[in-house]
Amino acid sequence: MSTSIHSTEPVYRLQQAGREVILIGTAHISQASADLVKEIIEREKPDTVCVELCQTRYKTLLNPEAWKETDIVQVIKQKRTFVLFLNFILSSVQRRLAKDMNVTPGLEMQTAMDVAKVQGAEVETIDREVRTTLQRVWRLMGFWTKMKLFNQMILSMFEDEEEISEAQIESMKEKGALEMVLQEMGDQLPGVKQRLIDERDLYMVQKIRQAPGQKLVAVVGAGHVPGMMANWDNQEIDLADLDSLPAASSWTTLLKWLIPLLALGLIVAGFMKGDPSTAAARGWDGIIGWVLVNGGLSALGTLIAFGHPLTIIAAFIAAPITSLNPLIGVGYVTGLIEAVIRKPRVAHFESLPEDILTAKGWWQNQVTRILLVFILSSVGSSIGTFVGYGWLIENVFG
Repeated sequence: MSTSIHSTEPVYRLQQAGREVILIGTAHISQASADLVKEIIEREKPDTVCVELCQTRYKTLLNPEAWKETDIVQVIKQKRTFVLFLNFILSSVQRRLAKDMNVTPGLEMQTAMDVAKVQGAEVETIDREVRTTLQRVWRLMGFWTKMKLFNQMILSMFEDEEEISEAQIESMKEKGALEMVLQEMGDQLPGVKQRLIDERDLYMVQKIRQAPGQKLVAVVGAGHVPGMMANWDNQEIDLADLDSLPAASSWTTLLKWLIPLLALGLIVAGFMKGDPSTAAARGWDGIIGWVLVNGGLSALGTLIAFGHPLTIIAAFIAAPITSLNPLIGVGYVTGLIEAVIRKPRVAHFESLPEDILTAKGWWQNQVTRILLVFILSSVGSSIGTFVGYGWLIENVFG
């Protein structure tokens, strides 16, 4: 049973296990939404206020300076580099749009937390960890889809040079930063909506069930309200399943090992085919071609990211080797070297919120430049692997 309690905004009074829940659908970068949240919490005086935040984002709002203590070397070692990169992209999109509207990103969530504290209400985070959501989406994507997404993210860095349209702002109000960046992937990858929106709808419904109190206010993005309403009485939601990372498919695992093995096979075949007097030269031609193409394109990617000269040399040396090893990528090597040689200073972290708003800032700030070195050296090596295959096949069969 649900009752709408606001004439123009998606706000509903719901019943759940004998408790009353007021569900507020908000615009993520809207002063009006923040005002509405404040008004309803003050009027309803709930025991608990549930917010569409994960623990990581909640802690960031509580302590905005905490991310300055980020250890970029540990981020790379723990293989969280791409997630951090995507988080910065999402933050830059949201900050640019919020700046256009002259509001603070996440204002309605911060307002909900502040008013709850004044009212003496508990605050509960109900969203899934953003890292888990991104990893579940990432597992769905094939190589070319990832390349399309990467291309879209890079282009989003340059949007500061263009006027942001009213349509973009309206879209942002409904979808949020994460949905904005990935929306164009929907046609090629229908599963994105399931992992990005539908699963989180289920997750938040179940987290509200687990929240304490007899009267609750839940503050979520307006785009989540229809899905949450549709699943309000769903009794089969498994949070452990929604929090888990799906195992890589057997086909993906096979390809991860098959690609380097085939490359090694083609290199060996170059030494064995034809006249023994020319086989050695052919074999070395294959190795030299593989090194030049794979190492050269990875080094080029590192150069484009303005990596240190030693990092560029490391990319050239490491890429042909890591391409034949499914357990480590060249980005791991280049990112660590860049982070050690050009360790970010406190000033770089302090300027991050402004630097990620412009393409120039991404290349100037040492934190984001390390991420660019990681990403672009990896992309260069991936392209080099495909081009190198052509070289090896031509060398053996041409």
